Amino acid sequence: MRLLNLLILFCGLWSLSALARADIYTDVNRLIQSESWDKALEQAQSRLKTAPTDPQMRLLLSRIQDGQGQTDEALDTLQALTQNFPELPEPHNNLAALLVRQNRYTEALTALQAAILARPDYAIALENLGDVHVALAREAYANALKATPAQTRIQNKQLTLDQLIKNAAP
Repeated sequence: MRLLNLLILFCGLWSLSALARADIYTDVNRLIQSESWDKALEQAQSRLKTAPTDPQMRLLLSRIQDGQGQTDEALDTLQALTQNFPELPEPHNNLAALLVRQNRYTEALTALQAAILARPDYAIALENLGDVHVALAREAYANALKATPAQTRIQNKQLTLDQLIKNAAP
């Protein structure tokens, strides 16, 4: 009977511990959404001191770093996450998003392919993959126009892509 009571107590404490951890993520995410970067960073770093490999908190840390304008640090955090946890699609997708902002489309394409390999039904990564392909196509057409500026066929393709992007904007 005493063993059963200890087991029940252990399970209860374990459940409370799991809820406390979930609250940490909720709190940090709320702080990120309200752009309270310093408070979010403080809580994230506190959690990472006790659990330095926590992938969810490291993902949130990358968002904080990006929000604070520390893009290189955010890239480093995400690259490390993709190496430590290649099976998680979110770090690959978020890495691709940062790479796209730097016009590093080929690297973004590789990151998105890894995200989709990790989770083939990851709709956001699939959409982002389409956007990267469009960006690569626009870049290719722009380069083709530099080589042959009077080529109307290429100009028409460029205009079609531009119209597609304009119509797809929210």
